[in-house]
Amino acid sequence: MFGDFKIGGQIIHTVEYADDLVLLAKEENVLQKMIDKLIEIGGCYGKEMNVEKTKVMRISRQPFPVKIMIDQKQLENVESFKYLGSKLTNDGRCTCEMKCRTAMAKAAFNKKRALFTSTLDLELRKKLVKCYIWSIVLYGAETWTLWAVDQEHQESFEMWCWRRIEKISWTDHVRNEEVLLRVKEQRNILHEIRKRKLTGLVTFCVQTAFYCGLLKER
Repeated sequence: MFGDFKIGGQIIHTVEYADDLVLLAKEENVLQKMIDKLIEIGGCYGKEMNVEKTKVMRISRQPFPVKIMIDQKQLENVESFKYLGSKLTNDGRCTCEMKCRTAMAKAAFNKKRALFTSTLDLELRKKLVKCYIWSIVLYGAETWTLWAVDQEHQESFEMWCWRRIEKISWTDHVRNEEVLLRVKEQRNILHEIRKRKLTGLVTFCVQTAFYCGLLKER
């Protein structure tokens, strides 16, 4: 065991999903040792690591490149990569991912604009928006760290949805407060994000406690 990366008080060495594997470490030399050990164990089973498909990213306020070698070849340093559908960046912030999600959600809304702006009952249309559109924009919200600018961005998207379903243009000079009265809503998207983060934290703690319990039993 080389890594000492802690999440929720637990030491995390790897993040695994299907055929993807992410190694976590605080120090460059520690990560190199983890890579070397992985190659050694893989060799026992006739497995080799694909240097071309393996990337390294340093997450820091000053994310300068790190030098990790495999078979005398240096791994490519990247500024971002997709993992489980979310875009991770080397500055550790979620702003880029949120913007991508917002763009996807707006595109999905526009494809079904006729439905969301139809004569269907308002409550039904709001439920459809929250079910199909908000689920896109809030994918992975459990892991987000919200800065003030990110919160403003999310609230702007929320108002964008309500203005669209009521066919209110920005040129109509209708204040946000009036829009919320028309759709009988309060600002709720930030509350939904916080609820998801709390639910995700509780789930992680329960799963971790259960996993640790299994280890102790063995």
